[in-house]
Amino acid sequence: MDRRAFLSGVAGGLFAASLNVGAQQAAKISRIGVIGERLATDSFVVAFREALRELGYIEGQNVVVEFRSTSGSLDRVPEIARALVRMPVDVLVVGGGVSAQHAMAVTKTVPIVFTLVGDPVGAGLVASLARPGGNATGMSNMQSELGAKQLELLKAFAPRITRVVVMYNPGSLITPPTLRGVEDTARSLNVELLPVEVRHSDEVARALSAPQMKHADALLALSDPVFGTQLTRIALVAAKLRLPAAYSRREFATAGGLLAYGPNFEDNYRRAAIYVDKILKGAKPGDLPVQQPNKLELIINRKTAKALGLTIPQSLLLLADEVIQ
Repeated sequence: MDRRAFLSGVAGGLFAASLNVGAQQAAKISRIGVIGERLATDSFVVAFREALRELGYIEGQNVVVEFRSTSGSLDRVPEIARALVRMPVDVLVVGGGVSAQHAMAVTKTVPIVFTLVGDPVGAGLVASLARPGGNATGMSNMQSELGAKQLELLKAFAPRITRVVVMYNPGSLITPPTLRGVEDTARSLNVELLPVEVRHSDEVARALSAPQMKHADALLALSDPVFGTQLTRIALVAAKLRLPAAYSRREFATAGGLLAYGPNFEDNYRRAAIYVDKILKGAKPGDLPVQQPNKLELIINRKTAKALGLTIPQSLLLLADEVIQ
């Protein structure tokens, strides 16, 4: 073989190899693991997938979303996270603080984006909000401040209430500061709190039949994944007992609860998709600051208010983001 033929063959080989590498890169499919508490059809999971599409990700073409449900049991998160990491996935998306802790215990290398953590620093997920520093980042939901505000809203709705059942998960790291805020507000409003502990979602039914429920004027369930699959049950029991009730998620008011006040979960998941996009393009989770909610929304169920014989104060109507008729 002469020198010209040899060089031509080498160049052709390099060109073919270059095309092959390019084809492999173009065919790369990113795999995203999503751990949720309920169903893949939940509005915030749908919002996450819609946001991915808007960012140019087409499922089955350049991305696969591996959704796994805990069915309301956070104890399943480690098992699910391990299975997703072994798959492997390029990014893990989880919900609250306990789920994020479980995921971080499983992997220190796979990037984790959390969506609904009340206190990421206190939970040990990040070094700071501005510089997370590890393999996790995401969205905070300001949970520690929500309970007190929800109690204020209940009192504004029904000024005569004096005893409020507070359902909470004592195993959650965010519960102590949240409960302290609720207790401080209760004292200022001259309200007695009737605490009811709920550690797992299958304990909600028992909690709703606790003796405290018969002596209460209102019900406040502090935001926690243990209540996520039980919002309709809580709303129905509150209605049956004629109790004004509050929770953090829009679905609670939609299900018949009097009011919901908290971050827009769909928005948190859309913003989580933006972080997933950045990570897939090379950003490190530790360099992406934890984000606070863009806004907190107030949802009021007018039908429930009417059934309870309550008039919606004009001040709350003006504040409401939505009034369900």
